[in-house]
Amino acid sequence: LSAAGHGRFPDRHGELAVQLIRQMGQLMGEAGLERLISAREREQAALYAQRLAGLDGLAARVQALAALRAQEGYLARADPGPEPGVWWLIEDHCPICAAAQSCQGFCRSELALFRQILGPGVRVERREHLLAGARRCAYRIEAAPPPAPGSSSPN
Repeated sequence: LSAAGHGRFPDRHGELAVQLIRQMGQLMGEAGLERLISAREREQAALYAQRLAGLDGLAARVQALAALRAQEGYLARADPGPEPGVWWLIEDHCPICAAAQSCQGFCRSELALFRQILGPGVRVERREHLLAGARRCAYRIEAAPPPAPGSSSPN
């Protein structure tokens, strides 16, 4: 069948993902599930780092990240904020929502991934969260001021 033909039949991938996550937790414990999420995060970080390599400036990096996320099905876009130097990464769809509902470690991992990929001089905050009842996930992104001597940046 073509992709359109397959689209006419039930799709249970979300249900399967939830079952696998639940069974992974039962068989390997929370530590095993966390290792799985961490491995996924490392794989995504390597891919994203490769795709963002050589891009200068926060705007270019956020726009490239949004394009990557859009390719992955997140209906993502990068919008400049009303304040200078602020960007918003907006994700109007979550292709892993069923998995994330059963294991919020995926959401934690995505936020950590964005912080890692955009770099230590960038502050990333999730301001809207689909799983918290929002209509989408939205991240406020801005260049962080340099930390004061003797302090650490929370990013």
